[in-house]
Amino acid sequence: MKILVSGLGGFMGREVAKLALAGYKGAELTGGVDPNGSAEYADICAPSFDAANPDVDCVIDFSHHSSTAELLAFARKNSLPLVIATTGQTEEELAAIKEAAKEIPVFFAANYSLGVALLVELAKKTAALFPEADIEIVETHHNRKVDAPSGTALTLAKELASVRDGAKITTGRSGQGKRETGEIGVQAVRRGNIVGIHEVFITTQNQTISLKHEAHSRALFAEGAVTAAKWLMDKPAGLYDVKKLLEL
Repeated sequence: MKILVSGLGGFMGREVAKLALAGYKGAELTGGVDPNGSAEYADICAPSFDAANPDVDCVIDFSHHSSTAELLAFARKNSLPLVIATTGQTEEELAAIKEAAKEIPVFFAANYSLGVALLVELAKKTAALFPEADIEIVETHHNRKVDAPSGTALTLAKELASVRDGAKITTGRSGQGKRETGEIGVQAVRRGNIVGIHEVFITTQNQTISLKHEAHSRALFAEGAVTAAKWLMDKPAGLYDVKKLLEL
């Protein structure tokens, strides 16, 4: 499986490259795109998709959501399966991803961790069991992360809202005013070099259930992205996610 890594010069792009060079899941690194270049992979890293190598089997994106239009255009033009592991997309970019999925297979997830997928399902079951409970999501990441809340935290919130009638997602909290009925709160913490912690608190008047996932290494997400790419190879056009991969 020949892969092209979008964002090859970034930390996660390099993690995917390491796995490919080791032959993980049969992956082979044959191309890359990064406007800032790549000192380690300068021979295969193009500055833009216009100059990228189209002779690949799949594209894995760990760049920035602002590259969505160019990324989708390249994948559609060359009929390539696409794994998007970038978060923070605008509504317009999300719409473009859904449109592209009508022509090519697109795997799009906020988090490529099996553990997070399980966290989502457990949290949904718990929230449904305690319909009157307050729900708060607290996510913690390293101090270099740009988007807040994290894409994973927002996915958690939306999934929890799907099992709650009249749910309202609130990001951050300040000023005057009590907690509203049906509110699902999402709080972001940025400190140190933390890879990623997502914790869901489901609290009734008499008890609290907390569900937590903690990533110990960013290589976890690279493994998930390569696994998704391998799985995507024989799929028809459509939009896929981790839940579909695991058939949860």
